[in-house]
Amino acid sequence: MRVLTRALDSFSLMLPYVAAALLSLFFGMFIGQVQAEGTQNDQRIISIGSSLTEIVYALEAQDRLAAVDTTSLYPEEATKLPNVGYMRALSAEGVLATNPDHILMMEGSGPSTAVDVLKAASIKLTEVKEVYSPEGILEKIDVVGTALQLPEETKALKAKVKADLDEAIAYAHLQAKPLKVVFVISEGGGKPLVAGRETGAHAVIGLAGATNVFANLRGYKPVSKEALIAAAPDVVMMMSRPGSSDQSKILKEPGFNLTPAGLNGNLIVMDGVYLLGFGPRTAQALRDLSDRFVKIAAKSDVKS
Repeated sequence: MRVLTRALDSFSLMLPYVAAALLSLFFGMFIGQVQAEGTQNDQRIISIGSSLTEIVYALEAQDRLAAVDTTSLYPEEATKLPNVGYMRALSAEGVLATNPDHILMMEGSGPSTAVDVLKAASIKLTEVKEVYSPEGILEKIDVVGTALQLPEETKALKAKVKADLDEAIAYAHLQAKPLKVVFVISEGGGKPLVAGRETGAHAVIGLAGATNVFANLRGYKPVSKEALIAAAPDVVMMMSRPGSSDQSKILKEPGFNLTPAGLNGNLIVMDGVYLLGFGPRTAQALRDLSDRFVKIAAKSDVKS
């Protein structure tokens, strides 16, 4: 009887520890299951913003993409996915109709009424800030990678992109020439719309080693032909547009025709998503732009 009593006493002393161990095991299994379900539940992702889509592909998580927006033109496979429309003219109903688990959305997407509806829906939504700098690109990768729960892939991609950017910027500034550039967004309405500071165009011009002649303006602003002539840009830059006519005609337009760019035929036309996307391909875009600046500068040196 004494043996049984001692055994029961010993068991009573051990019971709290056994219970604690079982409770810890239960919660560990529960948390693991919740995390696994969270990852599994994020299998239908919508990417709104070209750079975000490129980052998803660079992280090799494209199998989780359910839809993209119209700016997501690279890689080409992205254009074959269901499309929710232009990022600045979204329909909340159209986005929700794709039955997403998680929405990756670039800052500035809209209209605000549609974004408010999406934020109020019981769906994960990650809004990513747009900062036109190498640091901004790395932050985008970090935010997207964290949202997709891919820590190792994110770390590796950030390291590669940072190295590429550092090399591209050093390359551009090593061969930089003192070129003055105007970036034209559109030329309609009698006054061309040009890029000032705090824009992607302003940032890439500087990173590629040249100077934006309208850095005194903020954002995108219309300018007169008199202001254009006074700014005297050496180069006119534009975005390529599918199906557009010969864009070199702009150099003969009033104002442009009296600038060094117009007189020397210096026009650079590049794909807007590639040049202004500020994503994984930006380093190569900077190299390409820098090479074009060098060719124009060399041409001017020969003439002089």
